[in-house]
Amino acid sequence: MAEYISNIREYRIKANLTQEELAEKVGVRRETIGRLENGKYNPSLKLAHDIAKTLNAKIEDLFIFED
Repeated sequence: MAEYISNIREYRIKANLTQEELAEKVGVRRETIGRLENGKYNPSLKLAHDIAKTLNAKIEDLFIFED
């Protein structure tokens, strides 16, 4: 599994959304958002795109992958 740093929490807070609200908007469970924020879950490209669109951000701003 590729390691990454997640900026989802910061963007979610700026958007004034809870984990539950973001999860509902992108069609996943709240636990999935929590795991994404903690770098414990690799999202599909579609999910990453949906989160970025919902948070008005670029995918590369939300997920910083480490080599």
